[in-house]
Amino acid sequence: MKNPCPCQSSLEYKACCGQYHNGKQTAPTAEALMRSRYSAYALQNGRYLFKTWHKSTRPRLQSLLQQNETQWLSLKIVNTEQGMIKDDTGTVTFIATYLAENQIRQLSETSRFERVQGKWVYVKALEYAPSNKESIAN
Repeated sequence: MKNPCPCQSSLEYKACCGQYHNGKQTAPTAEALMRSRYSAYALQNGRYLFKTWHKSTRPRLQSLLQQNETQWLSLKIVNTEQGMIKDDTGTVTFIATYLAENQIRQLSETSRFERVQGKWVYVKALEYAPSNKESIAN
């Protein structure tokens, strides 16, 4: 595959999260939005994160635009409840693996999503559990 999507859907980026990032489409489900937000973190696309974050809980845009050294390695969707095309709310539980400060770490989160004016947005983490997985020798 020439340009795989960071969300590991096995699709090309352009046909997967890229269409949401460029504004040509909106994510049709909470899980699709979750995947596109993971990809936005992987690609350091702070504007997309800001745009897809509920107004009541989102941080300042400037904080999302700051570059960081985190390297996102993998995403595993564990469970999805509601969040389908006809729903207005949903939750997605996932595990994201990343490299930071020479350590491979995992983030396990159950995220809440809502549909606002016809578009899915991330509201907040209902459960959040960061953990160190292993150290990488320099």
